[in-house]
Amino acid sequence: MLRRLGSLCARSLGARGGARPAAGLRHLGRSPRRRASDAPRNQPPSSEVVARPVGVCSMMRLPLQASPQGLDAAFIGVPLDIGTSNRPGARFGPRRIREESVMLRTTNPSTGALPFQSLSVADLGDVNVNLYNLQDSCRLIREAYQKIVAAGCIPLTLGGDHTITYPILQAMAKKHGPVGLLHVDAHTDTADKALGEKVYHGTPFRRCVDEGLLDCKRVVQIGIRGSAMTLDPYRYSWSQGFRLVLAEDCWMKSLVPLMGEVRQQMGGKPVYISFDIDGLDPAYAPGTGTPEIAGLTPSQALEIIRGCQGLNVVGCDLVEVSPPYDPSVKKINLLLHTLQT
Repeated sequence: MLRRLGSLCARSLGARGGARPAAGLRHLGRSPRRRASDAPRNQPPSSEVVARPVGVCSMMRLPLQASPQGLDAAFIGVPLDIGTSNRPGARFGPRRIREESVMLRTTNPSTGALPFQSLSVADLGDVNVNLYNLQDSCRLIREAYQKIVAAGCIPLTLGGDHTITYPILQAMAKKHGPVGLLHVDAHTDTADKALGEKVYHGTPFRRCVDEGLLDCKRVVQIGIRGSAMTLDPYRYSWSQGFRLVLAEDCWMKSLVPLMGEVRQQMGGKPVYISFDIDGLDPAYAPGTGTPEIAGLTPSQALEIIRGCQGLNVVGCDLVEVSPPYDPSVKKINLLLHTLQT
């Protein structure tokens, strides 16, 4: 599906030819004591030394850790899909992303990125969600992420349906206060309720607004499209001050100028990135629960993620990857790039 996004595996930490601390991770919320340490950092093993099929299936074959202590950032899986409204399967997303991440290497020659020389990263495994109770799963996610962010570790989440972003942002806001949001998606996910339920994958950002978790003047939603139940489906987002960038306004364009505006809008305050894989056109990413035609291209996805360089990124997720609907091709995740922006 996202083979063409393989270049996301190692992007710019800074200028070509040398690694420096990532600008997007410059505010880690920890004391300077760790930065004084010259202890070796985790490195994904080279396929020239260790065969790719060898070892436990972790993200990029990084070490598995039980604790976020001492880490700058960590991959976490949230295998939950009981908040979906159409096709399930995103519970298998974290496992499949890890499986395919064996192809990711440590550097990007085109940008000079060397993230693992500057950052301590590991895989913290999965949140133990309750597949029989969505509200309880949200509690478990929120409590797990509160511990992660309290340790000064930036979470890089493998989803899971988009419901998971709601409890994650509850944990983020507890530490950082209301955060900015860069949201790439086919849908705004600002519905109020469905079938009488106020928490599911179509409502996370409405609930976040209700609870004051978002700095609404710093919310940007990109790639929005598809049919709707009314002629004004974006009224809620606009009324809250969100910036909506419809997919049709991205057709046949570079998104580099847009991301320049986004960086200016976000400023130096905390920003969370939430990337729903259905933001991409299903020609590139069919493995998702609610595909919509005429979406973003992989090159535009790269422009968006690269355009986050310099932002104060406090966390990110890739959600709605549903492997059963795309069994024949690779899933290359979008998350590692956040380490380098």
